[in-house]
Amino acid sequence: MPGTGPAAYGAAKAALNALGKSLAEEFGPQGVRVNTVSPGVTRTSVWDDPDGFGAKVAAGAGAEHAAFLERVPDAFGITTGRITEPEEVAALIVFLLSGAAGNITGADYVINGGMVKTV
Repeated sequence: MPGTGPAAYGAAKAALNALGKSLAEEFGPQGVRVNTVSPGVTRTSVWDDPDGFGAKVAAGAGAEHAAFLERVPDAFGITTGRITEPEEVAALIVFLLSGAAGNITGADYVINGGMVKTV
């Protein structure tokens, strides 16, 4: 589902998901598993850096950067009420690399606190 961010980012993300599914099909018979991870708003420099994307969005909205970040969960409809932490994304990736996920391939894992409301 296209986001409100930069169009090039959305197009690249869609292409990455399609590539992941194609690679999973092509190399799955050889025992290679390919999955993609699609994080939502994650507390990285993209959002926290005073010169980053988050700061530019805040400025465009006429808001102070720190105050804007505090309102992001509500404004973006994040069900959990908070921004995803990088360690949570890393933990998901570690799981996907583990034997516990041995039969998972060709999947896209969304980790966004319930921000995207799709079925």
